[in-house]
Amino acid sequence: MPVLLLTNDDGVHATGLRALADALDELGEVYVVAPEREQSASSHALTLHRPLRVARVRERWFAVNGTPSDCVNLGVLGFLPARPVLVASGVNHGSNLGDDVTYSGTVAAAMEGTLLGVPSIAVSLVDGGDVAEAARIARLIATRVLVAGLPRKTLLNVNVPAAPPRGIRLTRLGHRMYTGKVVEQLDPRGRAYYWIAGGEPEWGALEGTDMGAVHEGYAAVTPLHLDLTDDRALAEMAAWSPALNAQYRRLRTGKKS
Repeated sequence: MPVLLLTNDDGVHATGLRALADALDELGEVYVVAPEREQSASSHALTLHRPLRVARVRERWFAVNGTPSDCVNLGVLGFLPARPVLVASGVNHGSNLGDDVTYSGTVAAAMEGTLLGVPSIAVSLVDGGDVAEAARIARLIATRVLVAGLPRKTLLNVNVPAAPPRGIRLTRLGHRMYTGKVVEQLDPRGRAYYWIAGGEPEWGALEGTDMGAVHEGYAAVTPLHLDLTDDRALAEMAAWSPALNAQYRRLRTGKKS
């Protein structure tokens, strides 16, 4: 049977991971390699300055003292019996919409799978939603990916609303502006410490976006590409090159610009 690699950023004992494993079990031999504890907002961090330890939780379930991206590396390049045909990350407890993808360990795990050449999806559920329903949608999308594949260097970011979805929409990323702040407090010895406090976000235009779809009761499927180049800005900034090179030549020769 084909091997499927599952991970998350909520930790190896999270209910969303269990639901995802149950839902994908009929598609192949499911292996879970997940962080031993919660790694939310760990983004695409890799552990490079200490050894990684792996503990067997049960048959084909492993806990790692590292990040979601560590787990995907170990699974794809390490100790699984065969190279996985799919990486699935989730089901995350809480959405990963718009700019959230830059912080999300859930999405980063799917990015890591894509970097390693394995078709990958990330699945998240709005707080209060039905994790079993999100897992069923994940199975539907995973089945499609296994049959049709994905474009090169592309992963899918899936967000499921709290209410039973009205359907599924293909979307682009939305954009939101956080109104958060840094909260300073004092410990019993009078030393300052800080919390990064997230406020209520303000959203940009919703039409055609992942947030717009979820707001209207649809599951959002957003293709994400690993190439972050802004081609429009690259074209608009073409005139910078001669000026920057001229200034650099003057800098090297000690002449003032």
